Amino acid sequence: MHALASPAKFIRISDRVFPWLLAATVILLTFGVVEALFISPPDYQQGDTVRIMYVHVPSAWMAMMIYTVMAATSASFLIWRHPLADVAARESAPLGAAFTFVTLVTGSLWGKPMWGAWWVWDARLTSVLILFFLYIGYIALSDSYATQERGKKICAILALVGFINIPIIRFSVEWWNTLHQPASLIRAGGVAIDSSMLIPLLSMGLAFTCFYLLMLTVRVKAALLEQRIRRIRFSD
Repeated sequence: MHALASPAKFIRISDRVFPWLLAATVILLTFGVVEALFISPPDYQQGDTVRIMYVHVPSAWMAMMIYTVMAATSASFLIWRHPLADVAARESAPLGAAFTFVTLVTGSLWGKPMWGAWWVWDARLTSVLILFFLYIGYIALSDSYATQERGKKICAILALVGFINIPIIRFSVEWWNTLHQPASLIRAGGVAIDSSMLIPLLSMGLAFTCFYLLMLTVRVKAALLEQRIRRIRFSD
């Protein structure tokens, strides 16, 4: 795995997968937006407000998934000194912060007509806000120790410690009595959402995933090239 993940090989592989990820992102996003805005029916209770769900829910998925990726790559960096693990974690953080910000904003837009307030200190909303602060803290810390080995270890430890917030977000609606609705996609009895809403929701989720992988590939490649240029300058 270390040989396959060498910086030089990663750059070559990223050049090959970039057009495929770009095409997948555009196709899935276009299909998802058309389905969400024009084909999917309004909810019988929420009306057209439910369409915010097609951005809010996939963004929340991505916010948690990206932090999970950061925790996994940080563990890989600490344990096995994986050559690209630290770079992948650092370049994922701004993307995760952006998705978390979108989650909070769309959640507020959704909450106003549903709850009558832009913000409530609901267990899930509060834990997602904490996740946003974890992202911001990680970014600030990584910028402070961009090239120091000790700083990289501190960032990796922060990512691992902060991961405890992910299961809290996931199960907050089950552990506490909150305003936020419980899981409405998959329940014990199976899929709990009609296919007319499930299809655009999953399409947007896949589109956001492809977009994340696309941007991560670009950011990691740019970071590796920047490291290479820095080494050349220092060697002269």
